[in-house]
Amino acid sequence: MEKVIIGNATLYRGDCLEAMGLLEAGSIDLTVTSPPYDNLRSYNGNNDQWGEHVWKEVIKGLYSVTKIGGVVVWVVGDATIKGSETGTSFKQALWAMECGFKLHDTMIYKKDNYTPLSHRRYEQEWEYMFIFSKGKPQVFNPLTVPCKYAGCEAWGQPSQYKDNSGKLTVLSKKTISATKIKGNIFNYRTGSTEGDAISKKHPARFPEQLASDHIISWSNEGDKILDPFAGSGTTGKMAKLLGRKFVGCEIDNEYFDIAHNRIEQTTTQAQGKLF
Repeated sequence: MEKVIIGNATLYRGDCLEAMGLLEAGSIDLTVTSPPYDNLRSYNGNNDQWGEHVWKEVIKGLYSVTKIGGVVVWVVGDATIKGSETGTSFKQALWAMECGFKLHDTMIYKKDNYTPLSHRRYEQEWEYMFIFSKGKPQVFNPLTVPCKYAGCEAWGQPSQYKDNSGKLTVLSKKTISATKIKGNIFNYRTGSTEGDAISKKHPARFPEQLASDHIISWSNEGDKILDPFAGSGTTGKMAKLLGRKFVGCEIDNEYFDIAHNRIEQTTTQAQGKLF
């Protein structure tokens, strides 16, 4: 198990179960990660042994290292085998609850430019983003969107119930706010135009904005962010740029080097943040 420290980021080259075993229990504020989706990709052959016996232990390990009030963002999808989706995503969410996590929210990662597959069903344009929390989340910095009718007056909730005649005698008015909390379907553009040049050497990176949005939402500056499947280092890069500490694990040597180089380059962009 190789350990590399880059400023406030620590990278482990090796199995994430072994790496998480080296972390202090309750030391992680937020995990933003995307595990292998069944066996949809080979990842240089390193996920040949991936399966329920592994992801169950990973989720148990995440529960151990997560602080009370901490959050895990688990971005995942299912393979389709012999015409049926596997349902592995559901199994993972239910297992996380058995381990002690709350299923705080079931969010959707919607791809603006999904790839058409023509497989006798509607095209798959989204993936799950399960939000697991260890108790009530301690941090929530909600993203907001503009209200279409900001400043207008609208009827609100009735301040009295209907009387015996069926009439509602009093209604309250309210002014529509300028913004409201964003819905739980997040849209992102994916593909070769997204991310930096280094990240494009990895076959399955997720959008930088996805990582950024969740890091902002569920953590504060100086918090410690984990990605047990670091891949191209997207979570680590955005954690650095947003002034968070980072711990990443990656078993594949090629991908570890990609993440290492990417996070090392990001260090110079993050001047003035908490290190």
